[in-house]
Amino acid sequence: QVQLVESGGGLVQAGDSLRLSCATSGRTFDSYAMGWFRQAPGKEREFVAAITRYGARTYYADSVKGRFTISRDNAKNTVYLHMNSLKPEDTALYYCAARYGLGPGLSRTSVYDYWGQGTQVTVSS
Repeated sequence: QVQLVESGGGLVQAGDSLRLSCATSGRTFDSYAMGWFRQAPGKEREFVAAITRYGARTYYADSVKGRFTISRDNAKNTVYLHMNSLKPEDTALYYCAARYGLGPGLSRTSVYDYWGQGTQVTVSS
């Protein structure tokens, strides 16, 4: 069992930056690919970014490419989402997720085994 705890959300103005963190339990963090997703009110959960087990590859949604950066520190069992140039449309509940092992499809919610409770990001115009 893996527990994920997100933090770092908040209320910011358009153009500001935030760094989200997702701390995980367990000693096998590097066995998991990690992803960030978000869900705005009335909308489906959508992919934001993902990173492979040792950080060799990263993936981004087109809507955040060039503004957001995903990274991980396996020594700290933590994955980060650095968000720059925030826009009001980035407002959502942000979730991190863990997917055991290898395989494609890191942009799909269905491939992930564990989810956090989410952290709210609100961007005012």
